[in-house]
Amino acid sequence: MDIKGISCALLRGVYDSFKGMLVIFYLDKEINERTRNRHSPSIRQKHTDKKDDSPLRHNKKYEESKVIHNVIQCAVLNGGVFLLSVLLFEYVLLPSLGVFFNMMFGTESFVTKVVWFWLEYFMLLIYRTAWLVPLLLLSKVINALWFQDIADSVYRYSRGRPVSFPSISMFFADSIFSVVVQCLFLAQATLTKYIPVHPVGYILYTIQMSLLYSLYSFEYKWFNMGWELHKRLSFIEENWPYFIGFGLPLTILTQLPESWLIGGCVFSILFPFFIVSGNEASPVIGVSDLHLQLFSLVIAVANALFSKTIGKSKKNPGNPGPVPSSKPVKTYRR
Repeated sequence: MDIKGISCALLRGVYDSFKGMLVIFYLDKEINERTRNRHSPSIRQKHTDKKDDSPLRHNKKYEESKVIHNVIQCAVLNGGVFLLSVLLFEYVLLPSLGVFFNMMFGTESFVTKVVWFWLEYFMLLIYRTAWLVPLLLLSKVINALWFQDIADSVYRYSRGRPVSFPSISMFFADSIFSVVVQCLFLAQATLTKYIPVHPVGYILYTIQMSLLYSLYSFEYKWFNMGWELHKRLSFIEENWPYFIGFGLPLTILTQLPESWLIGGCVFSILFPFFIVSGNEASPVIGVSDLHLQLFSLVIAVANALFSKTIGKSKKNPGNPGPVPSSKPVKTYRR
């Protein structure tokens, strides 16, 4: 095993993960310049057809602000609205009311022990049910749209037009199966965190979350390149040192807060930068002969779930179901 090569690939992944934080600030300018040069009208057109120039200007302004505008929107929604509301209510308002009850009635009084206990409970319940849960669901949908818009804009700038899947059914099958695999892998990583041997459990959890965050970041580019799920997972498992390094900073930053809600806000604020980094990065490949088969179990479970729900469709030659296998690269077929 090439320890030096693995270490260099891991460090390169960490370095590449921060690229988006620098690229994103001049990306809009370069997109605008390229758009202007590509569609720049001749001098004759400028004087004879002003109506054609107006849409161009409008399009140019849109391109100028598209990427950075979506990044700022993500920061405002997830940091300025969601995160700020959590911090103010749970870490400012409730503790302040608790201090007020202690000062007014004493720490050992019936009002402080019983009345405040139930009042705090119902306030949290109403706050989370009426405000937090709807906002969380809304932010998930909006973030998904903004993330996709950022990824498509960056991909078109650096690589041109995305490659389409052969069919609509293949597109939806890959998308749905990918979501299921990612959810199962997240559950798998969370369970390994509770392995009794603390260093082992935490290390396995960190490795898996780093790979998952790398998959999140690179999947937009690979999807636009026409890569199917088995190819995306196989590429990550074969070149795991680089992708562990790439996802490691986001894993650490999201684990620093004790609250999973705050960690989710941190992820949503930083993730657009990692999308850009993943699009601009050139992964280090071929440094290890060891392939981490960490996705094998979730692929097998996902295949079993799909076999039960759409197993009858295997008889249809135009729509073969999932084919079980010991390797992730062979398990999912369309």
